[in-house]
Amino acid sequence: MRVALGLSYAGQTYEGWQSQLSGNTIQDRLEHALGQFTAQQFRVNCAGRTDAGVHGLMQVVHFDTTLQREAFSWVRGTNSFLPPDIAVQWAHPVPTQFHSRASASARRYAYVL
Repeated sequence: MRVALGLSYAGQTYEGWQSQLSGNTIQDRLEHALGQFTAQQFRVNCAGRTDAGVHGLMQVVHFDTTLQREAFSWVRGTNSFLPPDIAVQWAHPVPTQFHSRASASARRYAYVL
């Protein structure tokens, strides 16, 4: 089963999206929270990476799992293990052909200085 999540975060205290040895990235925190919720290891794929200090709004990520959960359970369960500045907004089962990066039909960036 493949699951897509919509993720929002305030990135000022993180070293960007992509996993780093420090463990202080959005990807690291999300994968850890999913692992805590399910007692399994996860590797997530994202629609686009962000740099250190950058915020994200409805960034789409996906992962594969053998677990069956209701969509609201993925949201509530994962959020219970995430810090308050990262939140899963929604979850949906998607076809196995779906890929958060390759299936994206659009991206929008806003630069606020």
